[in-house]
Amino acid sequence: MALESDRPVALHCVPVADFGGVARHVSDLAEAGLPGYRLLVLCPAGALSARLKELGAEVWEADFGTEAGFKTSCQTLNRLIDELKPAVVHSHLAYADVVAATTINLRRLKKLTGKGTYLPRLFTTEHGIAGDDAVYHGSSFKSKLMETVHRVRLWATDGKIAVSASTAQQMGRKWGARGVEVIYNGLDVPATAEAVASQRQKAAPEQLRVLSLSRLAPEKGLDILVEAFGQVHQQLPQASLEIAGSGELLGQLQEQVRALGLEEAVSFPGFVDPLEAMGRADLLVQLSVWENCSYTLLDAKAARLSVVATAVGGNPEILSGTELVPALSQMDRQTAVAAVAQRIMEAGKQKEAGDFSWLTKQEMAQKIVELYHRKGA
Repeated sequence: MALESDRPVALHCVPVADFGGVARHVSDLAEAGLPGYRLLVLCPAGALSARLKELGAEVWEADFGTEAGFKTSCQTLNRLIDELKPAVVHSHLAYADVVAATTINLRRLKKLTGKGTYLPRLFTTEHGIAGDDAVYHGSSFKSKLMETVHRVRLWATDGKIAVSASTAQQMGRKWGARGVEVIYNGLDVPATAEAVASQRQKAAPEQLRVLSLSRLAPEKGLDILVEAFGQVHQQLPQASLEIAGSGELLGQLQEQVRALGLEEAVSFPGFVDPLEAMGRADLLVQLSVWENCSYTLLDAKAARLSVVATAVGGNPEILSGTELVPALSQMDRQTAVAAVAQRIMEAGKQKEAGDFSWLTKQEMAQKIVELYHRKGA
């Protein structure tokens, strides 16, 4: 792949092919551009690379990431550094973080022995660290192991970014990270609002259309949502609940809905276009155990939906106090169900929220470039 030579290369490394939150972050960077830099994304073939190509971004599809394996991923990155001489290697997600740190540290050792080798600056963005280790790691041993790995790799990282202040705090508490720069996920609020408005379906005055957009996983609090909605439905028989997404809890949640006699009011459409789904909703509920900088909440706020979410992680940095309920772990089940049901009823009275302002994609990209400059890239 031939690259223009007038701008330094920023090589962003993503170890997964799917289009999730991290992929959206990287594609938003590609759309906004990195002022003064030539952005190139290293990732496996898949939905992310396809989206980047649609945007006209430069993508290097290669054996890199969890499917390729650690040794092959390091070899791929090492070869690209030799070939491209990037000013910046910027990793996303833990697998790429460790691969990038290992690769560049080995190059540093080689240089210390007097062997000439090119050394780019190393940057990382942390998208997904939770206050509760059990959210991402199934055992205390794995949690401790990964804590040690992250502490070591951050020692050799020139620039560290967190997508929320809460994320930065957890990086410091768990990994001893210092000098972490908080740069929120950027959002084009007008475009999101317009996209949802184009899909808007009007509801009858007595209707309340509740939406959940998440994986059907234990950490999303969906069983609490279903039970709370049951209480709402008793007071508002025209209310409906759409639980979009896929995951291992589908059967369990469907059985819960049947047991509560809510089959006519609750739907499970599977994967949906999130903005289209917001167009047919009045209220978004997200009861996660942890969030860092939720794109779902950002989109819902831009679309002027009412929102109910748990006061965890970066959520209070996006939402006001009246939109939050306490973390589910702070309440017994009965109290949690009652609190969520009450908040849904209150939020449902205001079916359109107020204006929302947020960091744009371009401002996000500019802040990242400013950090590159401060760190000598």
